[in-house]
Amino acid sequence: MPKPIRIDFVSDVSCPWCIIGLKSLEEALSRTADLVTADIIFQPFELNPAMPPEGQNIAEHIGEKYGSSPEQSAANRQMIRERAADVGFVMAMNENSRIYNTFDAHRLLHWAALQERQPQLKHGLFKAYFTDGLDPSDHDVLVAAAANAGLDGEAAREVLSSGRYAEEVRQAEYLWQARGIQSVPAIVINERYLISGGQPPEAFESALRGIAADL
Repeated sequence: MPKPIRIDFVSDVSCPWCIIGLKSLEEALSRTADLVTADIIFQPFELNPAMPPEGQNIAEHIGEKYGSSPEQSAANRQMIRERAADVGFVMAMNENSRIYNTFDAHRLLHWAALQERQPQLKHGLFKAYFTDGLDPSDHDVLVAAAANAGLDGEAAREVLSSGRYAEEVRQAEYLWQARGIQSVPAIVINERYLISGGQPPEAFESALRGIAADL
């Protein structure tokens, strides 16, 4: 009989390695369905909490943050596109893409968890940003993603306009930072095992089999 496990998936919706890691994890869970059944809780992490509303060109941002040249940035995007394709996700970012503030997206994800639709919204937000090139700080984009995830669009808009769940998201961010999470994705299983980065499915599968043997 499969053993239940809790997975805290610490991530940002503007992190390409987070969707790669999530898709890989989901594939690994399907391969180990005879051993474990997982409850995935998406925890907030902002890669760029100080990003202004208008966002910033991705190549410019990566150059400022990491010192990457335009050529290095382009090569990295290509590699990410290929890794995403390997796990069945379309990554359509290019040199004209932009980085945006994601705090409101995290507030909406917190609300979606209370409605038991968080995984659906998380996937929808990844697609909106990385595949469709939309702005995840735009309330219309967020409301549409919520509706597509089976949530009440008007209720989602009220959450966004009211500023609700801001404190809860901040506290969750502080909690995971205090636990030593400084980069994402960070996948914490049963509050004990940490898997970092957008690993391939095989790496997650091996880890899950090892953890299941310890349960």
